Amino acid sequence: QVQLVESGGGLVQAGGSLRLSCAASGRTFSSYAMGWFRQAPAKEREFQAGISTTGISTIYADSVKGRFTISRDNAKNTVYLQMNSLKPEDTAVYYCAVKGVYSGSYYDSSNYRSWGQGTQVTVSS
Repeated sequence: QVQLVESGGGLVQAGGSLRLSCAASGRTFSSYAMGWFRQAPAKEREFQAGISTTGISTIYADSVKGRFTISRDNAKNTVYLQMNSLKPEDTAVYYCAVKGVYSGSYYDSSNYRSWGQGTQVTVSS
């Protein structure tokens, strides 16, 4: 399966920005749609953003629309999440994932087959 490693998390003040990266192994990265999820303490893992195989189509959770941007560079086997205007409620562990079901919803975590270990994002007031 595809191996994923997230990076770019850290501590940032409210209103600030971070860019998360997800580096994938293998030569078939471009065959998979990708997604970003987050999980805060005592919360379910929640969809944030998804991107199609070519990057031509993107989708976002309502809570981050207009603030977060997902992108990918298939030549570098990397997917990104640019996070702007961060809020304390964005504090969570952020995970990237490989979408394993072509026609399934991006929102449903059960439609993903490989996950990274996550990177912590903490937004202070």
